[in-house]
Amino acid sequence: MRAVIVAAFVAFALTMALTPLAAKLFRRLKAGQPIRTDGPQTHLAKAGTPTMGGVVFIFTTVLAYICGHLVLMALPERVNGVTFNRPTGFTATGIVLIGLFVACGFVGFIDDWLKIRRKHSGGISGRAKVVGLSIAATIFGILAVYYTGSIDSKEISETVATPYLSFTSDIGPNLTKVGMVLLIVLLVNATANGVNLTDGLDGLATGASMMAFLAFMIIGFWEYRHWCGGAQPADNLCYDVRDPLELALIAGAAAGAMFGFLWWNTSPAQIFMGDSGSLSLGALIAGLAFASKTILLLPIIGALFVITTASVMIQVTSFKLTGRRVFRMSPIQHHFELAGWSEVTIVVRFWIIAGIGVAIALGFFFADFLRIAG
Repeated sequence: MRAVIVAAFVAFALTMALTPLAAKLFRRLKAGQPIRTDGPQTHLAKAGTPTMGGVVFIFTTVLAYICGHLVLMALPERVNGVTFNRPTGFTATGIVLIGLFVACGFVGFIDDWLKIRRKHSGGISGRAKVVGLSIAATIFGILAVYYTGSIDSKEISETVATPYLSFTSDIGPNLTKVGMVLLIVLLVNATANGVNLTDGLDGLATGASMMAFLAFMIIGFWEYRHWCGGAQPADNLCYDVRDPLELALIAGAAAGAMFGFLWWNTSPAQIFMGDSGSLSLGALIAGLAFASKTILLLPIIGALFVITTASVMIQVTSFKLTGRRVFRMSPIQHHFELAGWSEVTIVVRFWIIAGIGVAIALGFFFADFLRIAG
């Protein structure tokens, strides 16, 4: 647990310190956020606010993850006669998740850079964004499903992801390895775009993502405390997950980075995360779900992202079929803005919704463990 706490604190401290420096640098480079003219008129005052803040917390999360491993290497393997079964070196899970995080952040960075260069809110096309995310997800999905690697130089047969659907563990059916790679691509695209759509108000996506990462940190650490350790599970109380401590470490680092970034991103935001931030966050959240074998918990943990995405789908479908709009504007947070709610009120209430989703998901996770234990 010490390594997870250190990773979270390092990410928080570095993000707190580096974000205002990045904001000043981006402001000098005139890397300001172009604002949609067809959006809420109150947003026009935000034009020119530095964007691409995602670059900062991607960097700090990766650095904090490395620091967490340095702590693991320094910790004794035996305490009071008890041997701790934990990998200290970098693992396949870490490579897959960090690689996916950075790669999808790069897709978002290209989008942000084009918006700044063109001085227009339109960056790369939606189709190009899907292609970029799909390429990144396919590469790391293949690694997750096919590559076994080793834990501390010991060859093992486990992969980061299995071909099965999962809730709190694998439950079936067998989708085949190809099918799981396709599902990973779908999940990464859906979650990345869900976070991207939610990122419309100051601090909204940052706070909601932080809650999701805290959930996966708790899940990962609990799985580690009840880990099979690469052996065949003798009973159902043992989690057969590839590298659960890695999950807690990465999720804890990301949560710490989000906490630090929120200081500068909350209303009135001094910097925006941009697509480099939102796409990377969504991809990492999806990656944590398949690596922790909680795929079917993902829509509950990311309930706010699901609601936001659904509001856009409902709006588009309704307008195409009937010519009428269900909401005054989508995503749904803008509907409430036009209804007269203040930005802070919407953000706090949406955070509550995100927190409820996380609480329900953790409730399901621990209830299933107690059911098996009973």
